[in-house]
Amino acid sequence: MNNKAEDPNLWNDAQEAQKLMRERQQLDDGINGVRQLEQQLNDNVELIEMGEEEGDESVVKEAEDALKGLKAEAARRQVEAMLSGEADGNDTYLEVHSGAGGTESQDWANMLLRMYTRWAERQRFKVELLEVHDGEEAGIKSATLLVKGQNAYGWLKTESGVHRLVRISPYDSNARRHTSFSSIWVYPVIDDSIQIDINESDCRIDTYRSSGAGGQHVNTTDSAVRITHIPSGIVVQCQQERSQHKNRAKAWDMLRARLYEAELKKREDAANAEAASKSDIGWGHQIRSYVLQPYQLVKDLRTGVSSTAPGDVLDGELNEFMEAALAHRISGGPDAVVDDID
Repeated sequence: MNNKAEDPNLWNDAQEAQKLMRERQQLDDGINGVRQLEQQLNDNVELIEMGEEEGDESVVKEAEDALKGLKAEAARRQVEAMLSGEADGNDTYLEVHSGAGGTESQDWANMLLRMYTRWAERQRFKVELLEVHDGEEAGIKSATLLVKGQNAYGWLKTESGVHRLVRISPYDSNARRHTSFSSIWVYPVIDDSIQIDINESDCRIDTYRSSGAGGQHVNTTDSAVRITHIPSGIVVQCQQERSQHKNRAKAWDMLRARLYEAELKKREDAANAEAASKSDIGWGHQIRSYVLQPYQLVKDLRTGVSSTAPGDVLDGELNEFMEAALAHRISGGPDAVVDDID
């Protein structure tokens, strides 16, 4: 790769050159990451030996704590090494949609939006809010994030599905327990090397005024754009920019990405006919439950992974769930779905 990168004729084909440079950078990052792990492992083992020889328990404990962190990092990189799907290395779109239930589910959708934003920030990914439809009283009806970073789609792709929340409702004067549902839909950003042909006559384009919290930045023109692909029923929308032209361009990019993701899904189901029903995504296919009352538990219904600290999970600590779901998906997973929570 280095030799190819030094070829003076490389940039005669800019697209191929960029592809080569991206792949080289990914390999370089992976190799350097393993070397750093090896070096830190050796350094901390030596520290433990020195601490034991000198009877310094604080040095030993510090090095042991560092080794625990290295173990977690090694596990993360092991999962990341399995992200070899066609679009796993790409940036990704993530949509949040509230379910039936009015204010309750809209507040839950807003909590999920914050959770994934916090997770992306923890991963040092860049996050852009492309569109949001606020709820009537609280929360959101829907929102779309653009998450930018190496393997963003690969990490997030297993989060598509229905997420359930059980809690004492802050909107119920009788303090009753409520169950709310919201769905997550993840699909990859596609680059110029992937050609997606769309017949514009198959699409309906609507414009509307951007929603927001108010103030000087509220757009007073119909700059937001919604595109409906009639044959597939796919709907995308963008209101991030103040220019209708820019929002329209981004909406077309999102539609191409959704159609591409749908094609990837078809291929996956065709190649894994026996597992197709397990990977099916739709309303009613719950993937995770978040219980805040009467006890505290987050449980993934596909892998059985759970956490008794839902506050941490809702603050973006999702890697344990994602890693297990990725391993489950790659291995084909167990024959039975984990039992749901009462």
